[in-house]
Amino acid sequence: QVQLVESGGGLVQPGDSLRLSCVASGGIFSMGWFRQAPGNEREFVAAIMWNGNKQYYTEAVKGRFTISRDNAQNTVYLQMNSVKPEDTAVYFCAASTRFGYAAEIYDYWGQGTQVTVSS
Repeated sequence: QVQLVESGGGLVQPGDSLRLSCVASGGIFSMGWFRQAPGNEREFVAAIMWNGNKQYYTEAVKGRFTISRDNAQNTVYLQMNSVKPEDTAVYFCAASTRFGYAAEIYDYWGQGTQVTVSS
């Protein structure tokens, strides 16, 4: 029923910008972006309330990343600016009936899109 499809990942250099997109179907939810690097646990990146009125970021990306959404297009974005090598990971979007940072509250997940930051 609910499907999330991420896109926009790729290979970029440190300092570059990248915009990830997540097209959702099946409902309007609060949304989150998570990332997972090899050998690491999945970590929270950013979240946005269902109506876009609230956003929350992990400290590691504050001031660099921006989460936004266009409900008319059923799309959530993650604008990544001034990327660093440590941003390298598979990025996942997720949907929840609640607004928050814990992976456990997210009911639906996309397949992920790879972001690699390398000189």
